[in-house]
Parts: sequence; C-alpha cells; structure tokens
Amino acid sequence: MDQRATRIRLLSFSTTPMRVFHLAWMAFFVCFFAWFAVAPLMPIIRNDLGLSKDQIANINIAAVAVTIFVRLIIGPLCDRFGPRLTYTWLLALGAIPVMGIALSHSYMSFLFFRLCIGAIGASFVITQFHTSIMFAPNVVGTANAATAGWGNAGGGATQALMPLIVTAITYFGVEQSMGWRVAMFVPGIMMLIMAVVYFKFAKDTTALDGAVYVPTTKGWDSFKLAASNYRVWMLFVTYAACFGVELTIHNTASIYFVDHFSLDIKTAGLYVGCFGLLALFARAFGGIVSDWIARNKGLDGRTTWLFVLILAEGVGLTWFAKSTDAQAAFIAMLVFGFFTHLACGATYSLTPFINSKAKGGVAGIIGAGGNVGAVLAGFLMKGSATTQQGLLTLSTLVAISSMCAIAIRFSQEHKSEERRAYASALAMRNLASNNVVNEAA
Repeated sequence: MDQRATRIRLLSFSTTPMRVFHLAWMAFFVCFFAWFAVAPLMPIIRNDLGLSKDQIANINIAAVAVTIFVRLIIGPLCDRFGPRLTYTWLLALGAIPVMGIALSHSYMSFLFFRLCIGAIGASFVITQFHTSIMFAPNVVGTANAATAGWGNAGGGATQALMPLIVTAITYFGVEQSMGWRVAMFVPGIMMLIMAVVYFKFAKDTTALDGAVYVPTTKGWDSFKLAASNYRVWMLFVTYAACFGVELTIHNTASIYFVDHFSLDIKTAGLYVGCFGLLALFARAFGGIVSDWIARNKGLDGRTTWLFVLILAEGVGLTWFAKSTDAQAAFIAMLVFGFFTHLACGATYSLTPFINSKAKGGVAGIIGAGGNVGAVLAGFLMKGSATTQQGLLTLSTLVAISSMCAIAIRFSQEHKSEERRAYASALAMRNLASNNVVNEAA
C-alpha cells in the first residue's frame, strides 16, 4: 500500500497526505469562490450593463462551458507534471480574468472574461487527483468527498459574502456600479496568495522526495485509457446530473429568487448560500457512507448508493420546481441540494477504482461531465417558457440518469483486486493503531 494514508486525522498537518488534504480543499474553496463570485451580483451587473435575459443566459452558459475542455486536459497534465505545479499555475493564471472582469463595460467584454474565469473550475480535477494518490482505498472515498465538499462550500460562501462585500464598499460612498468591480479584486488576490502557498507547502507524492514528481503515465495515454472505459462515461452522466445541477443553481437561483419571489439581493444570496454551504458536510457524508458500504458490499455497493442518491435528487428537484412561495422553495432547495451534494461525493468515491493507471484522465473526463450537464441545463432553462417548466424537465432527466449508476459493472477479478487492496489498507490501519497503543503502554 506504499505510504498512502489509511486514516484521516483532521487536526494533523505533520504528514504529507494530511497537509495535501487541507491544501487541496482550501485551494478548491478559493477557486470556487472566485468562479462564482459574480453570480450573486448579477442583479446589480444586469442593471449596470443593461443585459437582457438571453445575454444573462449566455453568460451563465459561458461560465461553465470552457471548464469542460480545461477539465479534459487538466487531468492528463496532472499525470504528466504533477498536481503541485498544475495547481500553482491554474491559480496564478486564473486570477487574471477574475480581476479583469472588473474592467468590463459591455456585454461582449463581460462574456469574454466570464468564459475565461470558467477555466478555474478545472481546479476540482486537481483536488481529486491529489487526494486520490495520497489516501488508501479504505478512506479515499471520504478524502475525495471531503476535500471536494469543503471546496464546493466556496460557492455557498461567495453567494453570501460577495453582496455583503459590495454593501461594505458602497457604505464608504462608492457607487454600486463601481462597488461590484472593486469587490472582484478580493477573490483574485485570494487566488494569487493560494498559488504561492500551494507551491511552497504541497508535495506530489507521499515519498520524502515528493516535491519532485515522476510521471507514471504520459498525459495523452492517460486520456486514451480513461476514454476507452465505458464506466467513465456512465459516471460522466451521473456527475452531469448532480454537479451539473449544482452549478445551474449557483448560476440562476439568486436571480430566480429576486425575480420570482421578489426577495432583495442580500436575502436571495443568503438563501442560495445555504444551498452551497451544504457541501461542508453533505458531500463528505456521501463519500463516508460509500466507504462504509464498500466494507461489506464492495464496488457494487458503491454504485447502488449512487443510484439511490441521483433518484432522490430528481424527486427533490421536482418539489423545488413546484414550490409556490419563497420559504417552501428554500426548504425544497435544501432537501434536493442535500441529495445533490451526497451524489457528487458518491460519484468521486468511485473514480479512484476505475483505472489506477489513468487517475488523471478518469478524474478529468468525469469532472467535465459535471460541466456538460450545467451547459445542457443552461440551454434547457434558456429555451423553456418558464423557469418552473425548465426545472421540471431537468428533474425528469436527472431521475432517468440514475440508471447509469446501475449500469456500471465490474469484473470479478477487478472486484477481488480492490477487495484485497481494501483489506490491506485496513490491516495497515489496525497495525498502526496497535503500535500507538503499545508505545503508550
């Protein structure tokens, strides 16, 4: 089992796996915060730039569209150059359009910068790649889900905090049309600071010389290996159904609550912020339960758990679409959001077991599926007569996509190999615990 961690010690920063664990979720949190920093400010930006409904829809689609392509290539880049350098460069370069969007004074310039900002959504793939190579099979699902979930919470934090930052800026006499522009420098600066921290303190492997990454698979070979596995494409669809819906809610819910239920921007931001902050525990819980089920049911148990979650998400989304007042819609959003985050965690508790020789390629393709789902949902919402009709159609598609989880099958040889690896990890964990007890005695 080399030197991968067999347990998660949240208060520990002394070991390489746990240091990477904390750095990975913090980097993803900052990226997610920056990625959707403009979303809760769209009611202000719409008035400032005079944007139409179709233009806002195009901007929302652009925010997630480019991430598809960047996620597809970022995984193989991790395989080739290592997650440490890949994350450092993504953070540093991604800060440029985040701050650059403050200079937008037209629809086209705003659309261009929003498109470029979408590239930082690929940070998720690096986070999952880095934790996948740091943790053993008995806890890798929990590690992946926890780092992704805590990082995703950046989407909730930005919904709640960015309107407050703008309010604080305008308190000092700055016009609101200038306030949102000044506020966008906050996430940009956060990204630059995180780039330095990741470069200085992260390592690529659990070995003592982990700062020097030795590629095991060429980038393109990693992508081809992943693309040739049908299980990757089944998870591509399930991730489109859960993370794609999550992105859609982040992009559209604030305006939906303002326009449909006549809420003010701060209240709408807090509502949608609660949806995003579910990721603090729900996504991790999805991975924890998946690891627990795998102890007795193996890989088949993981796929069944994912099926149940996607189906429940579809039912909850129907409830949200049919809600007739703001409070009922808020409760429904939290319920279906809970299952959405659980499903995201359950999906990436499966990815490390698809192909150990192409972890980057697998993570990249499945991660891109989430953004494909968001783009398709964006076009669906744009083409629907009403938002409610679009949400109802989306809920049906989500429920149908749950069948892809059931379609995933593993050979007996594959399951036996993973069972041995799981048992080996548990044995190492028990041995380490016994050593600690003996030393204490």
